[in-house]
Amino acid sequence: MNKMIMMRFQTVMLACCLTACASMPENLVDTPRVNLSNVQVVGLGFKSQTFLLSFDVANPNPFPLPVSNVDYGVKLDGQRFASGETICDFTIPAGGDTSFVISVDLNLLQTAPQLLSIVRDKGRQDISYELVGRFGVDIPMVATVKYRNSGTIQLNSNPF
Repeated sequence: MNKMIMMRFQTVMLACCLTACASMPENLVDTPRVNLSNVQVVGLGFKSQTFLLSFDVANPNPFPLPVSNVDYGVKLDGQRFASGETICDFTIPAGGDTSFVISVDLNLLQTAPQLLSIVRDKGRQDISYELVGRFGVDIPMVATVKYRNSGTIQLNSNPF
């Protein structure tokens, strides 16, 4: 008899939990503002190129966002430049901002030859960019926090 009561209690509790989860708002976290602040060429070779991508992030939430990984996609001048996921460990303060840097190794000869002209064009002042991705955050019941932005940036090249 006790087993029957326990099973009913567990069923009722499960139903309550599922109902609560279904009625929770989809976005518990407001989207952070992410800007690509710098693209720096740190190595330019025939077979590989190394870039440092610097990002500024602003957190509109009244609580900190502890970030464990960053999924990113970057287009420069309308061309796919880099995408991937990197493990990281930083916190965006509540109502504040921070910066982070990702090192990207590419083989532009295979992935996007037209971007070499952007890197080598010393006369270019501003390059348009598109940015899309997700932050993996260490907050219960929050899987990922998406971001998207576009703008212009100046390319810094110091390959040697």
